[in-house]
Amino acid sequence: MNSGLEARHNVKQAVPFFMVVSMDRSLDFYVEKLGFTLKHQWQPNGKIEWCCLQLGNASIMLQEYRQPPAERLGKGVSVCFICEDALAIYNQIVVNQLPVSEPFVGNNMWVVELKDPDGYHILFESPTAVPEETMYSDWVKTNRAN
Repeated sequence: MNSGLEARHNVKQAVPFFMVVSMDRSLDFYVEKLGFTLKHQWQPNGKIEWCCLQLGNASIMLQEYRQPPAERLGKGVSVCFICEDALAIYNQIVVNQLPVSEPFVGNNMWVVELKDPDGYHILFESPTAVPEETMYSDWVKTNRAN
């Protein structure tokens, strides 16, 4: 039996695995709009059915349902990507015209929130010294005035 110390040094990364309704729609969202890179793919019938995507040191896996479930996807699932600059990601999201919530500061982090095409809750966060609960629009106004 492994001790906790051995297990701690053995685990290298956690990779969220999302089941998706449309691989094409999801790849457009993650690769074209958010800038992920397609690292690995499985094409059993000439079409990507599973893939691994990477952004910086973070990865996610996607697999397309062969028969989508009747229930809503993404419910209760959130993935938080810790970044150097979440606001740079926010600006990219805005340029790519994806629906996104206004960034705010929570727990000493800028928080950028959006949902993927299947309803999975995606967050990009980066450390900041800006006061808690500051909204991005208020912060921009204050910085322009100074």
